[in-house]
Amino acid sequence: MNYCKRCLYPENHPLNITFDEEGVCSGCRVHEEKDTLDWPLRKQKLAAIFDVYRDKNKKYFDCIVPVSGGRDSYFILHTVKEFGMNPLLVTYNHEYNTKIGIRNLARLLTVLDYDHLTYTLDPAGIKRLVRHSLKKIGSMYWHVLAGNLTFPVQVAVKFKIPLIVWGVNGWLDQVGMFSHLDEAEMTKKVRKEHALMGNDAEAMIDEKERVSRRDIQPYLYPFDEELERVGVRGIYLGNYIRWDSKKQHELMIKLYGYETAIQQRTFNTYEDVECFHSAGVHDYIKFLKYGYGKATDHACREIRLKRINREEGIEMVKKYETKVPDDLPMFLRWLGMKEEEFYACIDPFRDPRIWKKINGKWALLDSVTNHIHDDGVEQVRLKTIKDGPFLLTSSGEPQEPEDSYVLMGRGYIDKYNYKAVKD
Repeated sequence: MNYCKRCLYPENHPLNITFDEEGVCSGCRVHEEKDTLDWPLRKQKLAAIFDVYRDKNKKYFDCIVPVSGGRDSYFILHTVKEFGMNPLLVTYNHEYNTKIGIRNLARLLTVLDYDHLTYTLDPAGIKRLVRHSLKKIGSMYWHVLAGNLTFPVQVAVKFKIPLIVWGVNGWLDQVGMFSHLDEAEMTKKVRKEHALMGNDAEAMIDEKERVSRRDIQPYLYPFDEELERVGVRGIYLGNYIRWDSKKQHELMIKLYGYETAIQQRTFNTYEDVECFHSAGVHDYIKFLKYGYGKATDHACREIRLKRINREEGIEMVKKYETKVPDDLPMFLRWLGMKEEEFYACIDPFRDPRIWKKINGKWALLDSVTNHIHDDGVEQVRLKTIKDGPFLLTSSGEPQEPEDSYVLMGRGYIDKYNYKAVKD
């Protein structure tokens, strides 16, 4: 397996990645733009976009902002507020919610005080869809990605709010699929081909698995005519603001009290706190397919931002990459699936370039941990500027264990904190 000489990404990255003559990946090369582009000028371009969509009468919503209790929701909304926009916030409830995520979302809605819509589906229907997606495409996260990228667009069409504001373009940030200067936007094509790996909602219908058209209706993207009639477009703030997730989260901790938490399969305590499985079972499945996971993703980002060197990133991979997450039993109990059935669902999707069955057991054929001293690494090494560790904040409810999903939580904070308690 070929690995980037600068970061840690392998050539079998599912979003596709290329290497130049120095062995540096396309993601690293595009990331170099963060140190060369005129970001004040790009921020002016963002301001001009917002000016077009701002309601001059200040009576209606200017844009839609998808939010959750984690990731970059706080920073997106903070930025939109700085530009004087009036957003409608929307959330697809993936139902893998943690208490920390519920608290973060409640704090976001209370402190920043914008209108908010949440879409919660029948849990039994979600279970059928998850079981089916595990068997069909080896994913327990299809409904999360499809819901997160569909519900905001459905709301945009229904309420005639053309502008949707997203955070960073992950395909640009990871593999350099686009330049920042391309100003690529979130579209139906991008959603299907990249986020959903070609598996649109219609492809998930299967009457034998009791997944009907009615079940996938919430994941159907609006028709082209509807999008054109409203003029829907989805912009990425990362094309106009130098994106640095760690710095941004630390600002949100300082300004708004964003909560962080230890994650099972990565050193990053900031991004996946709202979901039990994003840095747990979901990431473990990624490892079982491609031989790497979030520890690699996050280490690559930190290497590119010059906060750690390649060797330090590889140490993080050694620590986290092969770890079996302890949320797997919880997920299997919820789904009503045995462990052997779970692995039987995933095994057909293992990439043969990195996995091979030897004497009845799956063996990892290679790892970036075997490529510490590859030729060419020194020639493309970035000079590091040391930074502090990822922060771990105190819990808003230290007495509350994180041991079960929270289907729905209180959407605001008062003297009783997050509990629905009466006087």
